[in-house]
Amino acid sequence: MATAGRTMTGFLLALAFAAGLVALNPATASAQGTVRSVHEDWQIRCENPPGAQNEQCALFQSVVAEDRANVGLTVLVLKTADAKSRLMRIQAPLGVLLPAGLGLKIDNVDVGRAGFVRCLPRGCYAEVVMDDNLVKQLRTGTSATFFIFQTPEEGIGFPVSLKGFGPGYDKLP
Repeated sequence: MATAGRTMTGFLLALAFAAGLVALNPATASAQGTVRSVHEDWQIRCENPPGAQNEQCALFQSVVAEDRANVGLTVLVLKTADAKSRLMRIQAPLGVLLPAGLGLKIDNVDVGRAGFVRCLPRGCYAEVVMDDNLVKQLRTGTSATFFIFQTPEEGIGFPVSLKGFGPGYDKLP
């Protein structure tokens, strides 16, 4: 399990930045949009958010907890409108223990934690700016596990396949 003292490179840096990203539509974290391409376990979905000048596309995967089929998590990777940053947005279910944050392991190696930046009717969101190291870990790994907590003692792991992440990321507009 990730420890609160260890943080993913870029996670804390991203929290202040991500909280102000009004142009990125949190509703995109649901299974909306048109599937443009499939890259093994990842999809690229695109849509025209209301008020946006251009179509927005994201690399997308939605999963359920291994031991709770009714509890899901969605992972989106997208580029900002100015194409200067890459973001990972994770939609966790409502009821998550916010102070515990979101943990991440890639191939059973602790990568760190991020705080949640907001909750909306569809779920609670963590957003991070992805640095080159995180992208490399996701490209070369085989699986990622995101962890949320419903109580301080009760963590839920969400296994996310990394098969197809690299090719999907490369095709992301």
